[in-house]
Amino acid sequence: MTDPEPSYEESIERLRSVVELLEDGNLGLEESLHLFEDGMHLLRRCEERLRVVEEQVRILTESPDPKP
Repeated sequence: MTDPEPSYEESIERLRSVVELLEDGNLGLEESLHLFEDGMHLLRRCEERLRVVEEQVRILTESPDPKP
């Protein structure tokens, strides 16, 4: 069984934590690289989610008869 995808909000919060840890500069090279990779993955996930939501909003606002 796979874990469910984290929500957009959860991903953003985790991304903030990653950035803070990296900005502190107290990590070793390997740990920093691992966190950077995690951060990039989270960023891509958030960007994709935003793209999907923007498309849904575009469709709803262009439709003559929006459906909930």
